[in-house]
Amino acid sequence: MSDREAPRRRVPGPAKPPRPGSGAVRRQPGPGARPVRRPSGAPFSAQATLRLGSPRPRLRMVSLMLTLVLLAFVVRLLQVQAVDASAYAARAEQNRYVAHTLAAERGGITDRNGIALAESEDAYDITADPTMFSRKQLKIDDGPEQAAALLSPILGQDQATLVNKLRPKNKNSRYARLANRQTPQVWKQIKDLRNALATKAATDNNTANVLAGVFADPSSQRVYPNGELAAGLLGWVNADGRGAGGIEQELNKQLSGKDGKIRYAQSGGREVPTVGSNETPAVPGSDVELTIDRDIQWAAQKAITEQVQKSNADRGYVVVQDTRTGQILAMADAPGFDPNNLSKADADAMGNAALQDAYEPGSTAKVMSMAAVLQENAATPLTHVVVPNRLHRGDRLFQDDVDHDTWYLTLNGVLAKSSNIGTILATGQLGRTQAEANKVLYSYLRKFGIGSPTGLGFPGETPGILAPYQKWSTSQQYTIPFGQGFSINAVQAASVYSTIANGGVRIQPTLVRGTKGADGRFTPSLKPEETRVVSDKTARTVAQMLESVVDDEQGTGIKARIPGYNVAGKTGTANRVDPATGKYRGYTSSFAGFAPADNPRITVYCAIQNATSGSYYGGQICGPIYKQVMEFALKTLQVPPTGAPAANLPVDYKP
Repeated sequence: MSDREAPRRRVPGPAKPPRPGSGAVRRQPGPGARPVRRPSGAPFSAQATLRLGSPRPRLRMVSLMLTLVLLAFVVRLLQVQAVDASAYAARAEQNRYVAHTLAAERGGITDRNGIALAESEDAYDITADPTMFSRKQLKIDDGPEQAAALLSPILGQDQATLVNKLRPKNKNSRYARLANRQTPQVWKQIKDLRNALATKAATDNNTANVLAGVFADPSSQRVYPNGELAAGLLGWVNADGRGAGGIEQELNKQLSGKDGKIRYAQSGGREVPTVGSNETPAVPGSDVELTIDRDIQWAAQKAITEQVQKSNADRGYVVVQDTRTGQILAMADAPGFDPNNLSKADADAMGNAALQDAYEPGSTAKVMSMAAVLQENAATPLTHVVVPNRLHRGDRLFQDDVDHDTWYLTLNGVLAKSSNIGTILATGQLGRTQAEANKVLYSYLRKFGIGSPTGLGFPGETPGILAPYQKWSTSQQYTIPFGQGFSINAVQAASVYSTIANGGVRIQPTLVRGTKGADGRFTPSLKPEETRVVSDKTARTVAQMLESVVDDEQGTGIKARIPGYNVAGKTGTANRVDPATGKYRGYTSSFAGFAPADNPRITVYCAIQNATSGSYYGGQICGPIYKQVMEFALKTLQVPPTGAPAANLPVDYKP
């Protein structure tokens, strides 16, 4: 080839496709490769290039939709957080937070030596969250019915009542109290059953824990360690935790304390501990110390209970009082009741008969007539009184409890033999006319406390009945001096004898020594009111006359004698007004007195209503009770025997 001759160039033809199976791979132009030039005149490719539409309209549509959605959220957010914020917050608080009352621990009641007579023990209020018994929660329709069937025998409540509490009319209610003040054993039984159901429900889809919504709030229940002892005096506490009788009712405010409150967040009926709570602590009630001596109370209650049963009587009472202070050492009545088990108590026995019964005292009231006669210098213990078998006064013919020939008695003998006729004759000397005598006697009865409240402030206490002297009927003018025609209660009767024993000064009876607050500080009760009724000389003379009732063989109270002690006492056997008919039926038998007679320390009064078996005379059935209780009290208080000889005043005289 010559130098001038140009090299021949080869024009590439169409590329041949690789033969099948040759393994040749057709190379595709990579990124940045120059496009293959299509030969001029070559036919156009069958796969035409697709041109996409503009995305801008679609983007605008999506943006608009997002804007509208966000705007809706913003509007709703403004409504919730600004416009209706308080309403929604309140609803949230209501559903999230629950409030409960924290019951204050009730104060205890003790005797004068600090021995418990009433106290509170741990208990639980059984509660429930009704929303946790719905079908939504339990996946069953009869959740309340199943729960009620399990709880009914444990709580002792009707199933229908429990169902109504677990399915209240208010569907949003989240709190129901199923039972108050249940023992820890009851709550443990429910809790164990609930846990057993929870364990089974965890492995068995067909089992629902129908007790999951049952809970317990700590509380307390009232217990009386001595059972029936002093039940009428103590009273009881009702299902709402309030005193419903006796001291429990009278001093309910002091004993109850002040309930607290707790408010906490909850979920599923349980407290959320991480959120915290607001709590106002409860203030415990004050402890109350009574003047009662438990041992003397026991002796009095035992004695009166046995005699009431033996005599087949309606009821009876014994009051023991400290003559120097007016403090009540015992106040027992029979039949009684057990405040721990009110379901078995007789409604007629649930009061305090010693303060609530009004009855005609009979001959025990003659001590007031004799005190008036002596104080007014109308007679002396040695004054001669001629007592006939019958005495006509006004529209009646009066007699003594036994037929007798004419008695020739001293005034002392009138009291010792308990002569109604002799008492009428003696009190007739109190004025120039019977009307004047009535006025004088009435004034002394009032000073002794007849017709007035005792001052104890006890619930249901009767002040007795004493009509103004101007309204005394013809018969009352002569029956009132020997204890018929007016009424008293047992504490008033005891107070009369304590007044004589205390040198003629009446001290208002007291039952509470003081209270002890939550701080442990003891606050004594106010000093009782004192009233001079008769002179000390008159009181000592009456005490000597009362000795003759017991010591002299002609006296009616010989069964009350106590070896080593001089005893002053008086028997009583009065016609009894039947509360059911308002007519006289049966008798009120009584005995009242104090010891030692020369240096009095203790008064004991006993009364029995409507004895129907054996004797009904006061000296026969109440005299032994007086002796039994008085002996026990003297030993308990370590009162030394009498050091002075008996007065031995004459009972009768020879005309």
